[in-house]
Amino acid sequence: MGSKRDRDTLTILHTNDLHSHFEQMGRIAAFILAEKAQGKPVCTLDVGDHMDRMAIETEGSLGRANVDILNRSGYDAVTIGNNEGLTFTPAQLGEAYASLRCPVICGNVRLEDGSLPPWLKTSAVVESGGFRIGVLGLTAPFTDFYKLLGIDATDPFAALQERVNELRERADIVVLLSHLGLASDERIAGMTQGIDLILGGHTHHLLEEPIAIGGTTVCAAGKFGRHIGRIVVERSAETGGCVVAEAGLVLLDDAPSDDRTDRAIAMHHEEALERLRRVAAVSDRDLPIDYESESQLGNLLAQSVRQFAGGEFSLVNSGQALGPVPAGEITEGMLHALCPSPINPCVVTLRGSDILRSLEQSLLPEYTGRKLTGFGFRGERLGGLCADGLTIVYDPAGEAYARIVEVRTSERTIEADGEYRVGTLDMFTFGAGYESLSRGTDKTFILPEFLRDLLRMELGRPGAAEQAAMPRWVPSGAQSGLNAGGIEVERRRNQS
Repeated sequence: MGSKRDRDTLTILHTNDLHSHFEQMGRIAAFILAEKAQGKPVCTLDVGDHMDRMAIETEGSLGRANVDILNRSGYDAVTIGNNEGLTFTPAQLGEAYASLRCPVICGNVRLEDGSLPPWLKTSAVVESGGFRIGVLGLTAPFTDFYKLLGIDATDPFAALQERVNELRERADIVVLLSHLGLASDERIAGMTQGIDLILGGHTHHLLEEPIAIGGTTVCAAGKFGRHIGRIVVERSAETGGCVVAEAGLVLLDDAPSDDRTDRAIAMHHEEALERLRRVAAVSDRDLPIDYESESQLGNLLAQSVRQFAGGEFSLVNSGQALGPVPAGEITEGMLHALCPSPINPCVVTLRGSDILRSLEQSLLPEYTGRKLTGFGFRGERLGGLCADGLTIVYDPAGEAYARIVEVRTSERTIEADGEYRVGTLDMFTFGAGYESLSRGTDKTFILPEFLRDLLRMELGRPGAAEQAAMPRWVPSGAQSGLNAGGIEVERRRNQS
């Protein structure tokens, strides 16, 4: 039998923003199982973005592989991040979470009719070794995007104090799973009474030492499962009240892994590969990609957005494609490997000056070669801008930001003070990559289709490949220098 101290302590383990890094999940499972094997009360929580459709296992199972590993690891409650809420439909999440053996908790998302999805709770009380852990959850309210999926994402701060007060009456300790980011976590801690712990995520912050604000302890475990958070809560023998006695992180990079979990992950990988072997499209030719110059696949990406989303013309960065399209059958797995980013199309109104500036930047190696992370982007570099519906005349020998000679559609010239409806990608609206494209207004987002879905449709459109061979970027005075295929593949637009 354990000591009195053992019987009066609770260990809380927490993860966040794993983003389907399955290579770490066996280590996490081993750590959780080892903690539970000591016979002390343990509660294990995840703060969202456990799923990421860049991973073969997640894409091929639509999240069911993640749920299986959550079950095998022994989680007691989870919340959703934007990678769960915005890259899956509510129905797909319902299918994935149907086998989850713990509650999914989030207090600021509902269906459009005001009801909760059947797989979601606004709060829960988890019991472990005589401790009652009250759990709340909140997720980043990307309201416009959620609305397109039939979900109402509301202000996470509204009525939070009332929910805490209600849960406080039923629990020994109140924990908030916050997929909002560190700034919001600190704001909640400062404005809300009665939350003992805020476990954070979304901004991938790593708090090696917890932050104490009033009576609240704020913790977070970084990203990708490299760390697991470990908190010890003590209950006073005299008052029965609970306090956070210890809070820190454990680095798992060299930790042992659980063999059974690793075998399950390997099985999910093989099953996902089998599902993704289905033929999605057929290409009658090789379609090369170039990250500094115009290429057929880059043009095809831009065409796919304009065909699906509309707009006078479209602008897409070539870095969305991680490689070329070969001739022959294109499987779903090939499309996923080619365009792994959960990027959606949109249409925005942009001023001509912002369009022209972004095209000038597309001629600069510091933009085409830029490394970019976040905003849903899973590519290796930003790449240049690919266009459809535009002819861009430029001077390769001109000075930076003075190389664009003329830009025109089939009907009009792009003027600095004009306004234009442009088909593009949602990540640009967040200020990622070509920053001037974030200044658009009257934004129309389109979900749930990803860019790879649009590419699949465009590969099946008669004449699309031939259209993609027609040049859009034309050196001034060199229109006759194009080869029979339409694109002068040796040309480098960023020459100076």
